[in-house]
Amino acid sequence: MKAVHFGAGNIGRGFIGLLLSQAGYEVCFVDVNEELVLELKARGEYPVTLASEGQETTIVKGITALNSASEPEAAARAVAEADLVTTAVGVNILKFIAGTIAEGLKLRLQGESAPLHIIACENAIGGSTQLKEHVYGKLDDETKQKADQRVAFPDAAVDRIVPLQQHEDRLKVVVEPFYEWAVDRSQMFEGYTPVEGIHYVDRLEPYIERKLFTVNTGHCSAAYVGFLKGYETIQDAMKDDEVAAHVRAVLEETGAALVHKHGFNSAEHGAYIDTILERFRNPALTDEVSRVGRSPIRKLSPGDRLVSPAMLAFESGLPYKSLAKSMAAALLFDVPEDPESVELQASVRDIGVSDTASQYTGMAGEHPIMGELMEQYEALKAETEAGRS
Repeated sequence: MKAVHFGAGNIGRGFIGLLLSQAGYEVCFVDVNEELVLELKARGEYPVTLASEGQETTIVKGITALNSASEPEAAARAVAEADLVTTAVGVNILKFIAGTIAEGLKLRLQGESAPLHIIACENAIGGSTQLKEHVYGKLDDETKQKADQRVAFPDAAVDRIVPLQQHEDRLKVVVEPFYEWAVDRSQMFEGYTPVEGIHYVDRLEPYIERKLFTVNTGHCSAAYVGFLKGYETIQDAMKDDEVAAHVRAVLEETGAALVHKHGFNSAEHGAYIDTILERFRNPALTDEVSRVGRSPIRKLSPGDRLVSPAMLAFESGLPYKSLAKSMAAALLFDVPEDPESVELQASVRDIGVSDTASQYTGMAGEHPIMGELMEQYEALKAETEAGRS
C-alpha cells in the first residue's frame, strides 16, 4: 500500500508518517524543503524517539520523498497512484498544495481507479473540507463530477505534541507518547481499508472541539500567562502553581461547555483534563512559550481556541472568566520575532486595546465577555508592570 503525505516536518515524520508506516504503508513525503527531501530520499528511513522515561526509538523505514516545487510531475503521479493521501502542513498552506493534488487527481481520474481518501491532519475544524474546496477550485466540472464518485475528503482531528527541536541527525524527531487521530467515517467510501492507529467515528465535531478546546486552549493559556511571568518553556510555566491553577480553571470552563453541548461524561472528561495537564508538564519535552503562543491573532479569532469556547460557555449560561483572562494575556503577548504579535501590539498602540480586541475577536465592545476581558487585561497589565519595577 502506498501513502502520499504532504509535509515532511516534525509532525509529518513523527506522527502521521510514523503511524502510516507502522500500518504497513510505503510513505512518500512531499515537501518543498530540498535538503530535507534529498536526505529522506538518500536514507529511506529516520528515527522517532518517544519523550518518555525509556526514550524508546522506532526506525521508520520504507519511505521516500519528492519536492513538489522541482518535481511537480512526479509528485502529481504519486498522488495519482496512491492508496491514501494525507497532509500536515498547516491549514494556511493547504491552498499551496492543492495544485499538486489537483494535477494528481486529473491523472488518476482519466481511467478506472480505486476510491481515494484525502485526509488533512491539521489543527483546524473541517481541514479536509477546506482542502477539498482548494482542490476543486483547480478542477473543471467534468473532473469534479468524477472526483465526487471516487475521491473523498474525510475530516479529521489530530493530537500529538511535537515541540520545536534540533538534533545532530536532522531527520530525528522526538514526540510525546500520547496521540489521537480521529477520522469521520461518515465521509468515507464503504469498504475502506482501516488504518491501524486511526479512530473512526460517526460524528467528528465532538472530538475536534474536545481537542481544540482542551489541548489547544490549555496550551496557549499556559503560554500567554507563562510569558507574562517570564517563563521560556511550557514545562517551566506549569511548575508555577498560579499558572497551573489558571490553566486548570480554563479547562474546567471549556469542559463544562463541552459536557453541556456534546453530552460527554463529566467524570471521564475530568480525567481527560488531568491527562492533558500531565502532558503539558512532561519533563522529557521542551516546548517553548514563544512557539506555543505564536500567531496570537489567529488564536484570538472568532472560531478558534479562546473566543469560540468562551462564546459557547456564555451562550450556555456557564462561566468564562478564566478564558477571558487567557484572551487578555494573548493581547499582552509581545514577541518581536512573531509577525502577528507585532501587528497586534501595533494595533493596541494605534487604536487602543478595546477596539483591537473587538477587531480580532469579532465581539462587540459591549459584549459581557469583552467587559470581563478588559477587566482582566488591566489587572494583568498592572501585575506585569509592577513585576518589572
